[in-house]
Amino acid sequence: MQLGAFSISLTVKDLAASRAFYEKFGFEVTGGDAAQNWLILKNGGTVIGLFQGMFDKNMLTFNPGWDQNAQKLESFTDVRELQRMLKAQGVELITEANESSSGPAYFVALDPDGNPILVDQHV
Repeated sequence: MQLGAFSISLTVKDLAASRAFYEKFGFEVTGGDAAQNWLILKNGGTVIGLFQGMFDKNMLTFNPGWDQNAQKLESFTDVRELQRMLKAQGVELITEANESSSGPAYFVALDPDGNPILVDQHV
C-alpha cells in the first residue's frame, strides 16, 4: 500500500508565531498561502503544515501521487483504491472519497485514539 508523501498537519492559534517558532528549528516555507491561513514548511525530508482555523485537531497527512518534495510520482495507488483496501479491512472512515470520480480526492479515518488521518490526493 503506497500512501505517498507524509506530513503532519498542525492546527495553530497564530500562524505567524508558529512560522517563526518552526523557522528557529531550521524549517523553511515551501508552500501555502499565509493570507489563507496555511503554510507548508520543510526541513530536509520532514514536512509540516501549519493551519490556522481550518482543523479541530492535529492530524497525520498522506498524499498519494506525491513524493516528499510534492513532485508527482510516475505510478502510485489512487486514493479511491486505498479507501477500498482500508474499508475491506474494517477501517471506518469519517469522510469518504467519491469512488466514481478520478483525480484529486480525499478521505479521513480516525485511529483508535481519535487521531485523524487525512489521505489527500492532489493529482
